Formats: sequence, C-alpha cells, structure tokens
Amino acid sequence: MSEIPLWFVYLFISLLGLALGSFFNVLILRLPKIMEASWREQCCELLEQPGDAPKESFGLAFPASHCPKCKTPIMPWQNIPVISYLLLKGKCASCKVRISPRYPVIELVTALLSLAIVVQFGLTAATGPLLVLTWALLVLTVIDIDTQLLPDNITLPLVWLGLIVNYFGLVTDLHSALWGAVFGYLSLWLVFWAFKLLTGKEGMGYGDFKLLAALGAWMGWQMLPLIIILSSLVGAVIGIGMIVIKGRDKNIPIPFGPYLAIAGWIALLWGDEIVQRYLQLANIG
Repeated sequence: MSEIPLWFVYLFISLLGLALGSFFNVLILRLPKIMEASWREQCCELLEQPGDAPKESFGLAFPASHCPKCKTPIMPWQNIPVISYLLLKGKCASCKVRISPRYPVIELVTALLSLAIVVQFGLTAATGPLLVLTWALLVLTVIDIDTQLLPDNITLPLVWLGLIVNYFGLVTDLHSALWGAVFGYLSLWLVFWAFKLLTGKEGMGYGDFKLLAALGAWMGWQMLPLIIILSSLVGAVIGIGMIVIKGRDKNIPIPFGPYLAIAGWIALLWGDEIVQRYLQLANIG
C-alpha cells in the first residue's frame, strides 16, 4: 500500500479540526448550562422543594442551533466552519445582529492546534490520544474563562484516559503517569490549603487540582515542575497584559485553569527541549 501524502494528512486534520471546533462552540456554551440545571435540580431535591419545570428539553443536541436574538434556526449551509461566518459578514442571516467572532476563532484554533500535534508527532499511536488531550484542554480553557468552572465531565475522564494511554507507554511509562496524577493533584491541593489557612480565602478551585492531575497522568510527574513554572509565567504575562491593555481590575479573580492548560500543551510539545536548553544554560553559567 502506498504511503499517504503528508499534504493530504495535513488537509484532513485541518478540516477535522474546523468541524470539531464548530461542535466545541456548542459544547462550551451548553455544558455549563446543563451543569447548572442539574445542580439546581439536585438542590431542589435536597431541600424537598419543587423545581422549575424545564420549558423545553435542553442538551448538546437540542434545541437546534439558532440566533440568540431572533431565535431563527441556523441552516446547515449557514453553519460551515469559518466560511459561513465570512459569507454572512459576521451577522445573522435573518435579523442581522452581530455574531461573535469567537466562533470562527475557536474553529481556527482547533484546526491549528490539531495540525501542530500531527506535525510534531507524525502518524504514530500516540497522535490520536494527544489530539483528544489537545481538544479537551481547549474546551476547558474557554469554559473556565467564561464561567470559572472546570467540569468534572471532562477533567476526570482525562485523568483516567491519561493513565490508560500510558499503560501502553504511548507518552510516558505507567509508573510516571500514576505518580504524575497523584503529585499533580496533591501539589495544588497543598497550595490551596496553605493559602486558605494564611489568608482565609480560596485562591483556586478543585477543578485546577484535577486538571493538573490529568496533565501529570498524561506526561508523568517529571513534567509537573515545568508545567507549574510555565503556568505561572503565562499567567503573569496574560494578567499584566489584561491590566495594562484592557484596564482590567486587578482585584477581579482570573481563573488559573487556562494557564495550566496552555502550559501543559506547551510542555507536551516542547517540554523536553525546554528542559534540555535550561540545563545547557545552567551548565554554561
């Protein structure tokens, strides 16, 4: 059998990324709402109070995508990733209200990140799982920015998937993955309680512990120090940039999950190279 041309592989993964990016837009918007509805229902059951009956079934598939302003359903040809947004000039086809550019941006980012994984790792057994990790980190990042939530529906399966992947040694060995998950969770858990005892405030959420545990399960305990350092650097750069450029109030809390996700993805692709460069510089110094 002849080898598949690289250009075809890159084209396919880019188109797949665009299509999945369109789905991720739906997931990012609806998953937190589904979670909130579930929490509300559980609270009503716990307090033995009648809950509000849902006006219509709500999930990832229903109701169909529609304009939030005029409620006009979005036709299939109006939902082609990036292209439809450009053809519609960023406006609803019916009421002409402006559509957020975030939708095509997430589609493009999904395609670019997917392409980067394939370019970096090639067509190996690890590529498929690492694409799943990349997509999960992207979804978690945007959800955390929007809601300051890191859904267990994503973080916990990510921990288990990392351990299963490394049972077969696709990214690291199982021993490193197991202790990566343990140390990843405990390190931020200890920081959380130390900060709370000293200040009486909660500096981060439990979702951050689970996310770092997931990154440890995928990449091993050896990468955790680099991920933590990189997340602090990313957080400092983005935080200062938001204060300087956008005038964001420095007292408004900024979610830590996106910084962990970005740092974890950087470590996934270039972690070994970054560590080697650092050791070389340290020896020179």
